[in-house]
Amino acid sequence: MAGHSHAKNIMHRKGKSDAVRSKVFSKLAREITVAAKMGMPDPAFNARLRLAVTNARSQSMPKDNIDRAIKKAMGSDGENYDEIRYEGYGPGGVAVIVEALTDNRNRTASNVRSYFSKNGGALGETGSVGFMFDRVGEITYPATVGSEDKVMEAAIEAGADDVESDEEGHYVYTSFETMAEVAAALEKVLGEAESVKAIWRPQNQTPIDADKGATLMKLIATLEEDDDVQNVYSNFDMSDEDAAKLAE
Repeated sequence: MAGHSHAKNIMHRKGKSDAVRSKVFSKLAREITVAAKMGMPDPAFNARLRLAVTNARSQSMPKDNIDRAIKKAMGSDGENYDEIRYEGYGPGGVAVIVEALTDNRNRTASNVRSYFSKNGGALGETGSVGFMFDRVGEITYPATVGSEDKVMEAAIEAGADDVESDEEGHYVYTSFETMAEVAAALEKVLGEAESVKAIWRPQNQTPIDADKGATLMKLIATLEEDDDVQNVYSNFDMSDEDAAKLAE
């Protein structure tokens, strides 16, 4: 099983230390509102809403904020958000997928295009890089939940497809269709996951050096800072030596 790259760990830690809590809560609340609007406003009868609430709780989002986001979906005066996926190339030919929830398509498209062009990339058409990724489920546990062997055994029993472990934690991958089922089975053995979500997982990695990596990190950070952007995925790979340079 291939482990998470050193560079990904750097980005993961940076995201934790730099994230503005109010912005994180805003993105989580938007997902909850959209999920509640698309189905029943009760997590027990709405799988997407159930996942959104679980992920919000894992980020220590207060119950009042969660309830408010659900009630917002039930109001007639609430905003309507469109789900949009943008695809393009970053520095070094790295493929990038951006998921957004927006109430203004023109604003978001203009911003995303600008971020790409200002950071050595180019926004493409939908589908231009999507074929390089698989839509899968990712179930995340902290490293403290147990050893790699323990998580691997539990994941196999639960019907997962793959597991990656590093010093940050354990990442269990499933098919998109079986994500909720596998998560429920894992919860009985390992407890509640840190997050359960659908992601775009790259089929292959594109190697880049530290210079291009620095620009790519800036592009991803700028995208993630945008209020309309929910998630950013890429297929970059970097040597430990180059990753260490970025960490300095």
